[in-house]
Amino acid sequence: MPLLADVAVPVPLSQAFTYEVPAALAGEVRPGARVLCEFHRRKLLGVVLAVSERTAAIDPSKIKPLAALVDARPALPAELLAFLQELAAYYFAPIGEVLRLALPAIEREQVRALKAQGELGGVLDLGRAKQVGGRKVAYASATDVVEEPGTLRGQAAAVLALLRANGEQPVARIEERFGNARSALKKLAERNLVALDEREPPRDPFFRRAEERDVPPELNAAQAEAAARIDAALAALAPSGGGEHPASTHQEPRPAGQEPRPSAFLLFGVTGSGKTEVYLRAIKSCLDRGRGALVMVPEIALTPQLVARFRARFGDELAVLHSGLSDADRHAMWASLHVGKVRVAIGARSALFAPVPDLGLILVDEEHDGSFKQEEGVRYHARDMALLRAHRAGAVCVLGSATPSIESVALVRRGKLAELRLPDRAHREASLPEVSLVDLRRFRAGPSGDPLISLPLHRALEKTLAAKEQAILFLNRRGFAPSVVCGSCGTLTTCDACSVALTYHRGRRRDMRPPSPGGEPAPAAPLDERPEGGRLRCHYCDYAGPLPDRCGACGARNLLLEGLGTERLEATIAGSFPEARVARLDRDVAGKDRSQAILARMREGKIDILVGTQMVTKGHDLPNVTLVGVVNADAALGLPDFRAAERGFQLLVQVAGRAGRRDRPGRVLIQTRNPEHPAIAFAAAHDVPGFLEREIREREEVGYPPATRLALLRIDAVDESVGRGAAAKLAAHARTCPEGAARRVEVLGPSAAPIARLRGRYRFRVLLRARDRGPLRGALAALTGLIRDGLDRNARVIIDVDPVAML
Repeated sequence: MPLLADVAVPVPLSQAFTYEVPAALAGEVRPGARVLCEFHRRKLLGVVLAVSERTAAIDPSKIKPLAALVDARPALPAELLAFLQELAAYYFAPIGEVLRLALPAIEREQVRALKAQGELGGVLDLGRAKQVGGRKVAYASATDVVEEPGTLRGQAAAVLALLRANGEQPVARIEERFGNARSALKKLAERNLVALDEREPPRDPFFRRAEERDVPPELNAAQAEAAARIDAALAALAPSGGGEHPASTHQEPRPAGQEPRPSAFLLFGVTGSGKTEVYLRAIKSCLDRGRGALVMVPEIALTPQLVARFRARFGDELAVLHSGLSDADRHAMWASLHVGKVRVAIGARSALFAPVPDLGLILVDEEHDGSFKQEEGVRYHARDMALLRAHRAGAVCVLGSATPSIESVALVRRGKLAELRLPDRAHREASLPEVSLVDLRRFRAGPSGDPLISLPLHRALEKTLAAKEQAILFLNRRGFAPSVVCGSCGTLTTCDACSVALTYHRGRRRDMRPPSPGGEPAPAAPLDERPEGGRLRCHYCDYAGPLPDRCGACGARNLLLEGLGTERLEATIAGSFPEARVARLDRDVAGKDRSQAILARMREGKIDILVGTQMVTKGHDLPNVTLVGVVNADAALGLPDFRAAERGFQLLVQVAGRAGRRDRPGRVLIQTRNPEHPAIAFAAAHDVPGFLEREIREREEVGYPPATRLALLRIDAVDESVGRGAAAKLAAHARTCPEGAARRVEVLGPSAAPIARLRGRYRFRVLLRARDRGPLRGALAALTGLIRDGLDRNARVIIDVDPVAML
């Protein structure tokens, strides 16, 4: 019988394709390896899913041979490959597109080898398989060999001590401290005390500076209890497999009647409770047992400050994965994990697919954060899939948050997660801040004249500045003004491609204060309420254009600014407090390394008031911040989304947690026109359990997750009637399929999406809801054939399982 391989190729199809393995490659092609294969007269990079001797289910003459093997060692380890296939099945996603998420760039040496074999002739389509490879730099690391006492002196002894204390270092970095470092390293290498090698240089900003090793602090009782329980779970894992294959998931037998140890936890700790230190202890415990660890954080929280804490504990023996990496840096990080040189990975959502060797621990910090859900392409949820990957790999998973998601709390109640509590702040002198509600229905504008800068907030800022302390003002709206409206006819200026208002961005104008020659801010000029110049921007499709001089509907020259954005808030505060150093942190100023520079200035005390969006809420430890002002707490609570209250509550608690993290007491002012709203009232009382209990009860009453399972069919088309027709057809089919007809699946819609038009395409949706996962998946399976073959090809349909963004 022929030797056949099932290969996934990077095309939007759910199936794998069968190829014959040539005799010359019979002993080398393995699951997880990349191969070059012919597909519709193109040559694509595919991934082998399985290899076996069998009779083909199709005409053997139609089966093409594999053109070449790209990876001598499979790019995807067995554990990771199996997990990716399960992820593709769960989200009804094309397997080739899912595998692409985890594949590294192709090395130029591999391309040259294929060219030498003559396999790159014809039409080659490497897709997104970018090529890397180039300049290499030297690294030095201490070996396990012990020198004879007294045989090393001078720089050789000092260099060896540095490497033993801080781990592997670039030779260039060692030369910064020791002028004769290369000679000393050569001497140490000749004695086999130091190993030298060359590799791609990490240009990642997280590794630019050397980091001194830290001394682990003493844990408080709650931290020690949490660390001990995670350590016990790690101790119960099977021994490390020591290779690329996962360790066995079978644990040692336990005495009859003894409950199995939990292997998945929810670490529920207040802001500033020391969750990161618990993570660091867990990672060390995992490494001591020969297993690898994976840490996932929201992209917005992945800062040099956070990575520095991990480097201070584990040296540079970790890989950092994030969206800002170059292809070469990403490949270098991937390769260090793939060969087992590095056993710890820290990164944002996509770090879920890191090839961590002998995976023993997955940590998901800020697990409630919505950014863990991918909203483009393969719509996976990294938190949910972290639990799945840990389970399949026989690893421990820890979800951490000060404001746990409703879904995670439900898993605790169902016994799927064990809860660990950190009820107090880690620093003995720190306490949770005092929270005051400012009812904007009662309080008028302060001296600034802006109704959203109330008198209590203005006075609190004065007091904070007088005490030489720092403040954060939170407003989750970018730009100068959220909208521009005609004062004559009331027409709102909207995006031509999207059904949303355009935001006015003023930029650096006369109301902003450039530094004076002496470095201090110049006095602020008064704000001009009439818009002149600047740009209109759409925050959905990225359109940018000039501000018109007249209304497009009536022609009147009476355009007015409506609302308050962070840019305008910064200008208002700078004008009201001319002696203060004011800065802004949002996506408009956060390009490249600028956000880290702003935070560094904040930590150094060079900023008095920091204005920002949710970028200021995530994990920043700013000891001198004693005041947090929430400028408009109502903004996030009125969205047409059943999670609006939960998200608003989480934002309020997280931003309030930036105040009073050391010995100085903190204060939080929350401005609102609806102080009775449960999200605001519970946040003001620091009552996270109370809010969660109420929200779970209300979700059960109205039939939303976690009481039910959801899948959202997202339909869009350039022609509105085509999109509407496709949505109607899908809804009708869902209602008549067995699960829909038996009422095991409820079909809501079709309806226009809340944002009815986006990027020039009209949007519709059909929502499927079920009490159990099985019927919902059955209904989705029944719809896949219709989506593939039965709809107008000008309509695009996306299946979003467990949707998060409902707009």
